[in-house]
Amino acid sequence: MKQRRRIYYNAQQRALIWERYQQGESLHDIAKFFDRGHSSIQGILVKTGGIKPRAKKRAPSCLTAQEREEISRGLSSQLSIREIAKQLNRAPSTISREVNRNGGRIIYRANKADIAAWERAKRPKPCKLILNKALAKLIAMKLHRSWSPQQIAGWLMRTYPNKDLHVSHETIYKTLYIQTRGALKKELQKCLRSQRVMRRSKHATLKGKGLGKIVDAVHISERPPEVADRAVPGQWEGDLIAGSGNSYIATLVERHSRYVMLVKVASNKTAAVISALINQSKKLPDELYKTLTWDRGCEMSNHKEFTLATNIQVYFCDPKSPWQRGSNENTNRLLRQYFPKGTDLNVHSQQKLSQVARQLNERPRKTLDYETPAERFNQCVASIC
Repeated sequence: MKQRRRIYYNAQQRALIWERYQQGESLHDIAKFFDRGHSSIQGILVKTGGIKPRAKKRAPSCLTAQEREEISRGLSSQLSIREIAKQLNRAPSTISREVNRNGGRIIYRANKADIAAWERAKRPKPCKLILNKALAKLIAMKLHRSWSPQQIAGWLMRTYPNKDLHVSHETIYKTLYIQTRGALKKELQKCLRSQRVMRRSKHATLKGKGLGKIVDAVHISERPPEVADRAVPGQWEGDLIAGSGNSYIATLVERHSRYVMLVKVASNKTAAVISALINQSKKLPDELYKTLTWDRGCEMSNHKEFTLATNIQVYFCDPKSPWQRGSNENTNRLLRQYFPKGTDLNVHSQQKLSQVARQLNERPRKTLDYETPAERFNQCVASIC
C-alpha cells in the first residue's frame, strides 16, 4: 500500500491561507491556488476552529534568531563571552545566560536555542470560563436552549450587574471552537445554528436564486416612510422556506419588534399561499398588520387577491436583493436550526410551527437592546388596547 506523503505549508503560505479564508474564499478555491487538495487547507484551519491564531511577537529586548547565529559562530571560533557580547552590543551577562541555559559552549546550537526561547516565552492565560464554572454552566444551559453566543452575551450584560458574569460572544465562540481551552464541551457546537466545525468568514456569501415575474407589483420604493424606518408597528416581511418533497413554510416577521409568525402551507402554489396568509392575517388586529414586503417569488402572483381580502398592501423587493427584507432573511437562517435543508417540512403541524416561533420570540435580540421580540410586540399590543 502506497503511503500518503504529508503536505507542509511554510509560515508565509499559512499566512496567505488565513488571509484568503478571512476574505471569504472557499477551501476549494484556496486549495486550487496551491494546486493541492482542500483537505490540506482544512487541516490548518480546523485546528483553531477557523479562528486565526495571534501572530507570535518577540519583545524588542530579546535575542533574535540572527543574534543567536552570531553567538553560535563566535563560540565555534573560540571567542570569549565578552568578545561576542561586544560584537552584538549586548551585555556579557545576557550572552552568558543564553549559552548556559542552552547546554553550554560545546552543545549550544542557534536553531534549537531559538525554538526553546519561543517555548519558554509562552504564558498561557486561563480562559475566563475555566476560572468561572458557574458562568460556563449558565452559558451551556442557554446554548442548549438554542440561544446564540451574541444573545447570551447581551442577556448576561442586561441581566447581571456583576461584571464577573459578563463575557463577550467572541470568547464563547473561541471557547467552543478552540477545544484546548477546555471550558465548554465540543458537543455544544451542535447547539449553534450553523453546526459548523469551524467559524466561517463573515465575507463568505451565498449564491442567489432565480426569481419569478410578478404582474402589477408595487415596488418597495413606494412604501410609506414609516415602514422603512421601522418606527410604526404593523409592517411585516414574508417569504417561503422550502424542504424536500415540495414542502414549504411561510415565514412572517414584524419589522418593528422582529416578532415571528410561521404558517403551514400546502404547497408553493399561489392559491395555497394566499389562502394561508389570509387566514393568518385574521389572527391580528388591523393596527398590527398594515403592510407586507415580499420577494419576487411566484407564490405571490395573486397578491391583489390578498390585498382585497385583508386591506394589507403588498410591496415587492428588487430582484436578487434579499437585504431589502433583512429581518425576514435573518429569521429564515435562524429557522434552519429547527428545519434543516433537505428535510420534509410537511411532517410539522401548525402547533409545532407555533412552538418554534415562540422560542424565537423569547430569545433576546441585540437589535432590540436584548429585549425579546415577544416583549416588544406585547408593548405594541398594549398600546392599541
